[in-house]
Amino acid sequence: MKYQYQIRLSPQEAANEQHIKRAVSGHASIPKEEITAINILKRSIDARQRAVKINLKLDVYVNEKFTEEKITPPEYNNVSDKEEIIIVGAGPAGLFAALRCIELGFKPIIIERGKDVRTRRRDLKALNIEHIVNEDSNYCFGEGGAGTYSDGKLYTRSKKRGDVDRILKLLVGFGATPEIMVDAHPHIGTNKLPAIIADIRERIIACGGEVLFETRLTDILIENNQVAGIKTLSGESIKAKKIILATGHSARDIFELLHKKNIKIEAKAFALGVRVEHPQELIDQIQYKCDSRGEFLPPSPYSIVKQIKGRGMYSFCMCPGGIIAPCATSPGEVVTNGWSPSKRDQPTANSGIVIELRLSDFVNVKENPLAAMEFQKKIEQKAWLEGGSTQKVPAQRLVDFTQGKISENLPITSYKPGVTSADLGNVFPEFIHKTLQEGFKEFNKSMRGFLTNDAVVHAPESRTSSPVRIPRDPYSFEHVQIKGLYPCGEGAGYAGGIISAAIDGERCAEKCVESSQNS
Repeated sequence: MKYQYQIRLSPQEAANEQHIKRAVSGHASIPKEEITAINILKRSIDARQRAVKINLKLDVYVNEKFTEEKITPPEYNNVSDKEEIIIVGAGPAGLFAALRCIELGFKPIIIERGKDVRTRRRDLKALNIEHIVNEDSNYCFGEGGAGTYSDGKLYTRSKKRGDVDRILKLLVGFGATPEIMVDAHPHIGTNKLPAIIADIRERIIACGGEVLFETRLTDILIENNQVAGIKTLSGESIKAKKIILATGHSARDIFELLHKKNIKIEAKAFALGVRVEHPQELIDQIQYKCDSRGEFLPPSPYSIVKQIKGRGMYSFCMCPGGIIAPCATSPGEVVTNGWSPSKRDQPTANSGIVIELRLSDFVNVKENPLAAMEFQKKIEQKAWLEGGSTQKVPAQRLVDFTQGKISENLPITSYKPGVTSADLGNVFPEFIHKTLQEGFKEFNKSMRGFLTNDAVVHAPESRTSSPVRIPRDPYSFEHVQIKGLYPCGEGAGYAGGIISAAIDGERCAEKCVESSQNS
């Protein structure tokens, strides 16, 4: 017989299979020798009380054999001679759209402005060490998109958008650890994700799809309000009646192209702020309420939401045991983001701390759908100037930031291009600066010890989501104006992370195929 139970154990007990079996035996009044197997379905940490507990959801097998499920990708057929669908962008939306196209019997042609994951690393090194920004190959552009080298977090609240477990299983099938099916906040890690992305690409090619790197979209060919194909920077034209536009939230040239061609786009509100770095040991002490977390607890994350002067201010993309990365996509701007390796074993913790912006914060949004993007760009350019016109980031110690003091000195942080002591009030508009200053004081009321000069504020964290929405029909997913154009994922304003982008990619592929089959 198989039974399902939920139990709470200490971290030490939850790390030991025999302890779990003993606890289940006592909880369910089942003799321990009759328990033939225990399969952990879900695991989460409850640190609300001083004694930290691990919540486990279990399948318990009593006098019954348990065979572990081997998760593999679907059996994809060869689609080399099938109808073609162009997919612009090889991020999670584009890659999962391509896999779904193959599954449904259509040939995907992915064009990606950046490089494959392995070659891309050289440009990241040049960005970190030599401060050279390659506009087509950086932390945002290239195979796998922004998520490849910015942490690989798989947690999403978008349960209503699609089948999260299906995406997780596909990732496991392509090499991710099965633990992502179990953990409440699953995470692959920036060091592990590139190999998984490469395996997905190889499967797409093996099944007859195409993946064209260093191929930048420069025009969308349209005839009678119907997609006819694309043109690339090299001058090549690729014909197709269906285009999935999955370019990510930083492809400003695509937004400008659509606007120039009078293809409807809209300004979209987003969140903006800073990225703050603490010693991980301090975050552990605050969150776990102990001097040392010990060997059975992972580096602690945190999540805070406050209302400051009528605006939401919250932690975003928190990276325990992580690193702050330079994420500019053009020379003359500074952008920060964060990531963690799979073991989350770095000595520092960082998080974006951002405030919600409104369309009323931007100038002439009705006349200019690029207004929010231009607001974002202006702050990034100011940060570049304050940092010394390099990829060094302007920074302040956290208490100094709240008091409006330029820090006399700054510690070395995980941000490899380096930091420059500056007044971040010169980077942000006053309403953002003042809200952040007040908000950090409120944060300290929820996490005593958070407000410390051992923490360093890096500016800005500005690429939280797309500043533009590309409107689409809610049923067909086609652009409201152009037939055969399917705005998709984060860049179009319909996703916010790896999982939700992958789900949206699959759904766009399904709508493409459905439209082709019905025409």
